[in-house]
Amino acid sequence: MRVIEIKKPGGPEALVPAERPVPEPGPDEVLIRVAAAGVNRPDVLQRLGLYPPPPGASDIPGLEASGVVEKTGPGVTAWKKGDEVTALLTGGGYADYALAHVGSCLPVPAGVSLIDAAGLPETFFTVYANVYDDARLKPGETLLVHGGTSGIGVTAVTLGKATGARVIATASSEEKLAAIRALGADAAFDYRRDDWEHEIARTGGADVVLDMAGGDFVKRNLTLLNPGGRHVSIAFLRGNNAEIDIFLMMRKRLRLSGSTMKIRSMEEKARLADGLRREVWPLFAGGRLRAVTDRVFPLAEAAEAHRRMEAGLHIGKILLKIA
Repeated sequence: MRVIEIKKPGGPEALVPAERPVPEPGPDEVLIRVAAAGVNRPDVLQRLGLYPPPPGASDIPGLEASGVVEKTGPGVTAWKKGDEVTALLTGGGYADYALAHVGSCLPVPAGVSLIDAAGLPETFFTVYANVYDDARLKPGETLLVHGGTSGIGVTAVTLGKATGARVIATASSEEKLAAIRALGADAAFDYRRDDWEHEIARTGGADVVLDMAGGDFVKRNLTLLNPGGRHVSIAFLRGNNAEIDIFLMMRKRLRLSGSTMKIRSMEEKARLADGLRREVWPLFAGGRLRAVTDRVFPLAEAAEAHRRMEAGLHIGKILLKIA
């Protein structure tokens, strides 16, 4: 099968085509004939040598894919050959075939194409786990999302609105701010301005912050959180060290948490998948949610897909079309 390998850490040119044997599904695994794979920030970090795959995972990049079940491993009864699925992976998506644990597979939502479905698992698992399962965002509360046009950002904005929250997002250009508003955000702010946290606080603040920035943004986020607010860190594009005013955290009764998805157990991912299937996937059928795809590149142009992600030009998900 065709794959994209990382020969050695480096720039986008480190992504090179190769051939490998088609893997065999083990117990509780399915083999997916991949239609498309999502491109995510952790893929870039892996390419740079900063985010190695967990033990036992494929060294091929790609944390999500959609396609058709080709073969099932021992013990699999929930899926059969020919089923269309979209799946969260521990790696291996940039290939003709990929293995997925049965618990991290979901059906392609109604109204979503097989290609577009490749961009759903990584962001929806992440947003659902952090904003809903952890921070317990409720209808009527306000969610602040940094990087509102990224894959995670678009998912958080649209899912927040679909579940009855007031949503604020930040971005770095007028084009992106307009895109955020078009997605349904109640307000959008340019984070390059010096006073965005004061303006957000002045207009009602936030109850939950989904933060991908880290660094100096954490201190600023805490100033705009309302009493009882929850701050969830999922990345640190501005640095992994932050200054925290402990008295402010005590006085406002704030809760700070953080997580990664890649290293979670299969049991945990299966629990999240079940929640998504019950609570979120029906929103696609009802038209309250849709997949937002930025651009689709052929597998051979994986390097160009990474260049687009690193340039920050995308609004929604970047995909690689495999089949």
